[in-house]
Amino acid sequence: MTQTIQAVRGMNDILPDQTPLWEFFEDSVRGWLAQYGYRNIRMPVLEKTELFVRSIGEVTDIVEKEMYSFVDQLNGESLTLRPEGTASCVRAVIQHNLLYAGPQRVFYAGPMFRHERPQKGRYRQFHQIGVEALGFAGPDVDAEHMIMGARLWRRLGLDGIRLEINTLGNSASRARFRTRLIEYLQGHEAALDEDARRRLHSNPLRVLDSKNPAMQELIAAAPRLTDDLGDESMRHFEQLQALLRNAGVEFLINTRLVRGLDYYNDVVYEWTTTQLGAQGTVCAGGRYDGLIEQIGGKAAPACGFAMGVERLLALITDAELVQAGKALDVYLVHSGEQAAGFAWKVAETLREQDVSVAFHCGGGSFKSQMKRADASGARFAVIVGDDEAARGVISLKPLRELKDQVQVSPDEAAGLIRNAPVSQPA
Repeated sequence: MTQTIQAVRGMNDILPDQTPLWEFFEDSVRGWLAQYGYRNIRMPVLEKTELFVRSIGEVTDIVEKEMYSFVDQLNGESLTLRPEGTASCVRAVIQHNLLYAGPQRVFYAGPMFRHERPQKGRYRQFHQIGVEALGFAGPDVDAEHMIMGARLWRRLGLDGIRLEINTLGNSASRARFRTRLIEYLQGHEAALDEDARRRLHSNPLRVLDSKNPAMQELIAAAPRLTDDLGDESMRHFEQLQALLRNAGVEFLINTRLVRGLDYYNDVVYEWTTTQLGAQGTVCAGGRYDGLIEQIGGKAAPACGFAMGVERLLALITDAELVQAGKALDVYLVHSGEQAAGFAWKVAETLREQDVSVAFHCGGGSFKSQMKRADASGARFAVIVGDDEAARGVISLKPLRELKDQVQVSPDEAAGLIRNAPVSQPA
C-alpha cells in the first residue's frame, strides 16, 4: 500500500469548518482598514535573499536560522520565501515609485515563512496582516496605528490585550547605548546564557529581550536606552504618549522592548496577551525611518505594524465569539428524468437572485438525498420531482424550523428564502 503524503510539519491545512472564522476576521479587517483610508498592496511570496539580509539584519535570528532560502537552478540567484512583509512592501513601493504621488497608507495580507519549532501560535507557514504608512514623519501616524489596534480589538470583542511601547532613539543614540550595554554585559559574562554570548557583540540589544528566567535579574539592572536619547527622539516619544492619552488608549512603557529586526528606530510597540502562553505577542510594529534608503530608495520616514492571524483567531475562539459564516440557503433534491433538467434551471434561477444552492449530484433515493440535505446545514430543501417539473413549481421545505412544506414557483421561493429569518445557533 502506498504511504500517504502528509503536509510539511508546521504548515497547516485550513479546513472548510475552520474557514468561516477566517472569513469573518478578514472581512472585519478589510472594513476596519477602509475606515482609516488604507489601500491593499499585494507582493510575491518569493523575493531575493539580499532584500531580507539587508533590511532585517544579517545577525538576526530570522536571517541566521529561520529563512527558507534556496538557489534558483536557472540563474544561480539566492531566493527566499518571505519571512515578514515590511521589506517586501517597501521594495514594491520603491520599485514602482509610489511615493512620487505623496505619502502612502497601504496594507497587505498573506502567508509568511520561518523555519522554527512549531508550537501553539507559532508555525512555519503563518499568516500576517501588515499595515504600513510611508512618507509620514510625526508621532501622529504612530498614534494612529495604535489607536487603530485598540479599535480592532473592540470590533472583534477581544479583552485582555495590552499595549507596551518604547523608543529606541536614532542611530546615534543607539550607538552610544550599544557601547555602554556591551561594557555592562562583558562585566557579567559569566551570567550570560549561550544565546546572549553569541549576541554580545553582533546584536547586544536583543539580549534585553531574552525570556530566560535566569537572565531577568541581570537584564533588570542593565543600562537603559532612554538615558542616551537625544532631544528629538524624546520629544517624539512624549508627543506620542500625549496623543494616546488624549485618545483614551492605555499603554505601558517597557524600556526593555527592542523588537527583533534591525530596521526599527524610535517608537516600537507590541500588543500582548497572557492567554496564549509563551506566544503572547499578537501585533507589533514601530518606526523604520531608514529602511527605504537602506534598500535603495530616496530617504523617507515610515512606520507600520503586523498582526499574527493564527494567534488572533485563537483568541477569538477562546472568547467564544460565534462566527458561523453565511449558512447555505438551499440543498436541491431531484428525482426523475424530467425533473433533472428542470432542477438545473431552478438552481440557476435561485442563484441569480442571490440564493446559495448546493445541487445534489451522484443520484440516490429521495430518502438518501434528504439525509444529505439535512447534513449540509442548508436552511431549506428545494425538492423537484417529475410532477413539479411538469407544473413548473418546486417544493420548499424548511430544514431548521418546524414549518410546513409549500409548493411555489422558483421566483416565489427565492423571495421566501431571502426574507426568512436566519436562526441563531443554540
